[in-house]
Order: sequence, then C-alpha cells, then structure tokens
Amino acid sequence: MLKKIQFLLLLLSFNIHIANAEELLVAVASNFVAPAKELSQEFSKITTHNVRLSFGSTGKLYAQIIHGAPFQVFLAADQERPLRLVSEGFAEKGSQFTYALGRIVLYCPRERSDQQPVEVLKSNGFTRLAIANPKTAPYGRAAIEVLQNLGIFENLRTSIIQGDNIAQTFQFVSTGNAELGVVSRSQVINIEPDLYSTIPADLHSPIQQDAVLLQKGLDKKAAREFLEFLKSDPAREIIQSYGYDLE
Repeated sequence: MLKKIQFLLLLLSFNIHIANAEELLVAVASNFVAPAKELSQEFSKITTHNVRLSFGSTGKLYAQIIHGAPFQVFLAADQERPLRLVSEGFAEKGSQFTYALGRIVLYCPRERSDQQPVEVLKSNGFTRLAIANPKTAPYGRAAIEVLQNLGIFENLRTSIIQGDNIAQTFQFVSTGNAELGVVSRSQVINIEPDLYSTIPADLHSPIQQDAVLLQKGLDKKAAREFLEFLKSDPAREIIQSYGYDLE
C-alpha cells in the first residue's frame, strides 16, 4: 500500500498524461540488467512512457554514444564515462548523479567453501578465473585492483579469462568455462548464499555508478522524469533489493 501511495505521489509530481507518452532510450551497464528492467516497468506504469533498454559494458556504450547512438539516458557502472560525456558536450552539465554503489563477489558455483574470498584467491586452487574486461568494464577494473592489492595478479595472470562485460563473465562461470569469477553482487543476489562471497570493499576503488542525461533529442521530458524517478524512495528500494549500496 505504501509503495502504491508513493507511486501516486510521483505521478502527481510529474503531472504526466497518457497523451504525452514518449519512448525513452536508455543505455545500461551490464551489471544493472535485472534492476533496470524492473525500474523501467515501474516507471512505465506511473508515466505511460515506453522505456527501451540497451545493455553493454560501460566502455562500449560510451563509444556508441560518442559515435551517435540515440540514447537519452546513460546508466554507467562508473563516474568516469558520464563525466567525460559532460566535458565532451555529449551529456547535460549538472545532470550527473550516483544512482548505485556496486559491490563485487567471488562466485564459485561448483564448490562450496568455508573459506573467505581472499583465501580462495590466494590458494591458487583453480585453473580459470573469469573477470570482465578491465578496459571497458569498471567491475573488471575492480577485479584487477583486488588481485593487485593482494599481490597475486602476476601469479594468476595466465589463469584469467575475460568477458566482454560482466554479463558474459557471469556466463563463463555458470556454464563451467571457469571455476570461479569476480562478478557483480546483483547477479548472484538470488543464488544460494554458500556459492558466493562478497569481496571486501577496501580491496578496490569504490564502484560508483552514475547516471547522466544525454544531449540527443530535443524533447528530454521523459528522460528527465526517468532520472528523477531513479532518485525516488520506491526506485531506491528496488536498487537496494538487487544487492547495491546507496549513497
């Protein structure tokens, strides 16, 4: 009941009518697939806008944006690319904000273990460790930082296989192409707890995921409303339910 009331208040604050429904194109980092789908559904219910989502690594989505992709909102997995888009004139100044704080986990679906993730990584008792490409995926960059801070990156270099994004990294592990992998907590939040463990946050830089309003299109009404919705309590509850922290 409380959530319905909050949605009604949002609807009144947006002052939206069915006749003004728009189609909104949103570029979304791969780690945020599940929450983005639920958020877009809830947003469409209260606004009648149709949200189309396109998923990929933050780096590849950034490249698509600067080469003319008609996205109106970018939900990145870092702060760097949205900030760069603002400075390069592809995004609106003052629109950038952190919508989620990501956490990484060590996912080991085929081997239950009482060991902490640091102990598992140091044990070197595996042949393949999956991570996302650190050049394009912030979660992959965080994984490399963890290995470097533990002093084991050079020893594990030949064991590492890289996914184009965090979604492919998860697939490598779930299909058995790697025994374990460093993935987003949101990807395993509904999986049996014994199969993954959260990596200490002090082993890597904070994964601050920022949203930004892009310059494409003259009418940004739906895009602005979507970004405001992300800041609302109902939206923040959804984001937290998928294993993200909030500022």
